[in-house]
Formats: sequence, C-alpha cells, structure tokens
Amino acid sequence: MHMLDYFHEHRSHLRILVIAIALAVIAALWVAIAALRPMPPLTVVMATGPEGSAAHEFGKRYRDILARAGIDLQMLPTAGALDNLARLKDPRSKVDIGFLQSGTTSGKESPGLESLGTVFYEPLWFFYRDVYRDKGSSGLRGSSRLESLRGRKISIGPEGSGSRELTLKLLALNGIDQRFSELLPLMPQEAGEKLIRGEIDAAFMMTSWDAPVVQRLLIAKGIELASFPRTDAYIALYPYLNKVVLPEGVADLAKNRPSSNVLLFAPKVSLVVRKDLHSALQYLLLEAAEQIHSGPGIFQKAGQFPAAESIDLPIGDEARHFYKSGRPFLQRYLPFWLAALIGRLLVLLIPVVGVLYPLLRGVPALYIWLIQRRIFRLYGELRFLEHDLESRKAGQGTGDLNERLDRLEEKANHVWVPLYYAQMLYTLRMHITLVRERLQKREKVPTVADSVMADKLRTAS
Repeated sequence: MHMLDYFHEHRSHLRILVIAIALAVIAALWVAIAALRPMPPLTVVMATGPEGSAAHEFGKRYRDILARAGIDLQMLPTAGALDNLARLKDPRSKVDIGFLQSGTTSGKESPGLESLGTVFYEPLWFFYRDVYRDKGSSGLRGSSRLESLRGRKISIGPEGSGSRELTLKLLALNGIDQRFSELLPLMPQEAGEKLIRGEIDAAFMMTSWDAPVVQRLLIAKGIELASFPRTDAYIALYPYLNKVVLPEGVADLAKNRPSSNVLLFAPKVSLVVRKDLHSALQYLLLEAAEQIHSGPGIFQKAGQFPAAESIDLPIGDEARHFYKSGRPFLQRYLPFWLAALIGRLLVLLIPVVGVLYPLLRGVPALYIWLIQRRIFRLYGELRFLEHDLESRKAGQGTGDLNERLDRLEEKANHVWVPLYYAQMLYTLRMHITLVRERLQKREKVPTVADSVMADKLRTAS
C-alpha cells in the first residue's frame, strides 16, 4: 500500500521523466533516420564503353560478381570515357558507376563524383595498313611518317570517346588539324573490321591489351601497329599519361608479331561512382575490382591494381578505408544483405544509445532526489513549526502547533521509502518527537495569571 501511495504521489514526476526520455529517444531516432542511408538498391547501372571494348568486357565480370550478392548490375554501352562522364554527372541518366580514363575531368569539374581507385591501363593504339609503311622502316614513326596518311580515312573514335579526345590533342601537338585526313567517328570494333577489309586506312583506338579487337588486329595480315618513340615528350606535356612497352613477338612468337618493341602511352582507367552510391555497394565493387584487376598483365604486375590513386577525382572514404583495412568486419563474415542490414541497425541504434545512456545514468540520481525531496519537504514544515514555537511569547497557546505537529507526524508515518533510506525517515520521526517534547515543556511552564490565582487560593484557605 505504501508503494502504491508513493507512486501515486509522484506520478506527475514520473510522467515528466517518461515523457522526457520518450522525446529524447524520438529526437535521436529522427536524427538517425534523417542521416541514415537506406538499404542498398537492388539494381545499379554501369556505364562501360563500346561493346567489345575491354571496359565492356570488364563490366560483364562485375555484373557476374555482383549477381552473386543479389545485385543486378545493368550495363550501359557508351561511346567512351567522355560519354561515361556526362552520364555520371547527369542524375537523370540513373548511371551509378562508370570507367573514366585519367585526364578526363577533375574534382572541381565533377564534385558529385569520387574514385574507387585505378583499375587498368588503357593504351592508345594506332593500327594502319602496311601499304602505307615507309620503305625500310618497321612502322610509322613520328609526324613525318604520318604524311603518307594525308587525305586518307582514319578512325579516331566516336564523339564522347576518350580515344577521339586524346588523338585530336596528339595530332594538334604534331601540327596536324582535322583537315589533314578524313577523320571518322567509328567504334573500335567497327573500325577494326573496316581496317581489315581495307575500307579505311588507319585507326586510333583506346582500349586495353585484353580487348578482342586489339588481339585480332595484332595478328591480322596486312595490319601494322605504330610505335610512338617520343612518349617521354608526350608524358611531359600530359603527366596523366604513362609509357608502356609492347614486347616484340608477344602477340605471336611464331610470326614475330609485332616485329619489334612498340612504345605506347596509356592513361590509367579509374572506377568512378557517384558520391551518393550506397557505401555497402562501394565496398562490393571494390571487392570485385580486387578479384578482376589484381592479376598480372602485359603492362602490369600482380597486385598493381586496383590502386588508391587519385589522378583526376578524389578517392572516396569507403575506398580509402578498403585499401587501408580491407572489407568492413561484418562483410567479411556475413552475406552482403545481412551485413548491410545489421550495419544499418547499428547506425540507427548508436544515437539512441548515446541519448539513453546519460539519461539512464541520471535516473538513479533523480530517484534519490525524489526520495530526499519528500523527506526534506517535511523537514521544512518542521523547521517552520519550530520557528513559530520560538516566536511565541510566554502565555500564548500552542494548541494549533500541536495540531500541525500531529499532521506532520501523520505524513511522516505514511511516507514510503526504500530500506536503504529508512534511516532518514527514522531521523525525521526522532526530530518530530524532540519538537513535541519542547511543546509539552512549553505547556507546563506556569504563567503570571496562574501564579496570581494560586496565591488567592492559598489565602482563602
């Protein structure tokens, strides 16, 4: 009964406490939900490059790996790097991922994008029909050798391709403008077919060694690969380029194709994502990149890619963490979706726990304050009663003080406190008894009227 009385008496305080905690939890949840990213989407779109290009072939491998985690990666063939960039920057395109060659953009020009690192080399290849080879030379070399192609049909890649952009820059460096030849906007696969059939005379294309069109042209009869002997000069002018060497005979040792070492320059290709792409998907892409690109290649050593290189765009936080510490703990031991769900719940609970912990730590202190406050309030009433008693003159009645003391004692007898605080209650009751004794002593002190009446009774007797 005492317990029920206590809670009944303090229900307003408890109600305020519960409301305060509930409001704090709701506020923490609201902040967490507002800042929390949703679960990873089921479908993402990757801008690759022309069909048949190395980027497009790599895209197929990314698609297979992400499918094992329940993610549908939709491949979007494009004209090339510049087309990829335009789609990544346009939120209406719904493109989330793409391959960009170095020298395509910058962090200032594309603030909504970030890099997951470089993943492979993409050399600029210049194939030509050997009928245009200079006599006594193993290939076309330098701007003077290009003169034999004046007025010819040359494919430099379609609008939006990285090969077209870089080829025009290099031709301009050699004093050659677009009036030099008929420059055709052909895709690499189409350009390769036309070059073999003799419908065009030469083709610039930017793709990797693994690209099917490169493999075919390297061994095609009547097709030669030009070397760029002044690669150091080009790299000095465009530092995002790299010099690579295609060894003599590497395509076909029996036929010694190519017939000599070929100097090429190659930008590195970065795997780029929109900054708002879910972090769990970024880790999944990085893991896929490690599986796809980490092996040795004709131009790269084992483990060289993927690499945390910030050439054009800054490396994202997830990528930086991946290269430093590997996959997140949950994704190492749990399926992708379960790890993403648990990670989301943890992010949601952190602010809630952060709010509840100090509140729950304060509950005992608040409880003690409520217990002590009830007893101290009775002490306050007792102190006022003592003050009234001390201010009463001799002969003034104390009946009202006795009534107040009785009511105070009744309250003290019905206050419930835990056993730990019972000593405080007993001390209060003891002090009430002491005040009552003072009242009783005050009532027994003879007044002046009482002394006069006693003298008259003694005289009469």
